[in-house]
Amino acid sequence: MTRLLLWRHGQTAWNAGGRVQGQIDTPLSETGLAQAAAAAPRLAALEPDVLVASDLRRASATMAALAALVDVPVTYDPRLRERSFGEWEGLTHPEILATWPEAFERWRHGEPVDDADVEAVDALSKRMTDALEEIVSTAPPGATIVVATHGAAARHATCALLGWPQSLASTLGALLNCHSTDLRFDETRGWQLAGHNLP
Repeated sequence: MTRLLLWRHGQTAWNAGGRVQGQIDTPLSETGLAQAAAAAPRLAALEPDVLVASDLRRASATMAALAALVDVPVTYDPRLRERSFGEWEGLTHPEILATWPEAFERWRHGEPVDDADVEAVDALSKRMTDALEEIVSTAPPGATIVVATHGAAARHATCALLGWPQSLASTLGALLNCHSTDLRFDETRGWQLAGHNLP
């Protein structure tokens, strides 16, 4: 059975400040670097066979902490980036609410957002699942794969891989910084959820 761990990046100053990052290339904060360093040994103990990261710095720097402990090369894939939040990127929730109140409420309730150039969930899910299925299909049978990615991207990808409606993404709860979602795949049963928000 193939094991796929979707590992959210460590904290950034924008996470701490409540700013929407999307695809803006923010670096890890000192806290985020410490989180990655603390989490990496636990993942290294799983003896990963494949390491892939989003090309955004917060994800690639998180993966670097794990790569330093294992003899596995890292590849980078822009399809693993966070959801693009268009005009909302860099803004706090109150700032978004002040300008786009109806769209903000739809977003909070997991409903489609058609404003401000926010990436559609279907588009996010497709690019994520295209990338993840390609990674799994080219990995050795029974591999353990660690993918460093982003919170919303990981939640929506999890729903898509499991065949759940995207409206259920919010029921998974937030994926905390440097926590992971553990998915398993075999040819008979397909995708299964083994754990979520694991430290």
